Amino acid sequence: MGVWQLVAVGLVMLLGLVGVLVPGVPGQAIVWAAVLWWALTDVTPAAWGVLIGATALLLLNQALKPLLPRRRPQESGAPRKTLVLGGVGGIVGFFVVPVVGGIAGYVGAIYGAERLRLGSRGAGWASVRSVMRATGYSVLVELFACLLVTGAWLGAAIWG
Repeated sequence: MGVWQLVAVGLVMLLGLVGVLVPGVPGQAIVWAAVLWWALTDVTPAAWGVLIGATALLLLNQALKPLLPRRRPQESGAPRKTLVLGGVGGIVGFFVVPVVGGIAGYVGAIYGAERLRLGSRGAGWASVRSVMRATGYSVLVELFACLLVTGAWLGAAIWG
């Protein structure tokens, strides 16, 4: 697979990660389709292993979705910008501090945005709890699953 195709697959995965944050966009399906595209053009055992692992992880995530609270962003009281900043913080955090940074970046960005908006530490944490109850857990789990798939692809593409 050529460099430009790898870049295109990476951009499609990035589009899928952003799609997780936007209601109505099938972010998981876009990430999975990018892995499928890569595995079908780069026929190596590592590529097929990543595809099988991605399929299993994203199917498990779909099975767990009914157990998580439904997304109700309007009930959190936080502006949409806060949720977008949380998602961007999760994506950046995942690659800065591999794996664990995704969760810390997501919650930390939401806290930072809410503390700036509300003005105090206590109100910021109360808003984080409200956001996580209303929409955060379901978005975080879906985003984290897609980030794991993207990280596995990136690792296999670089070292595989």
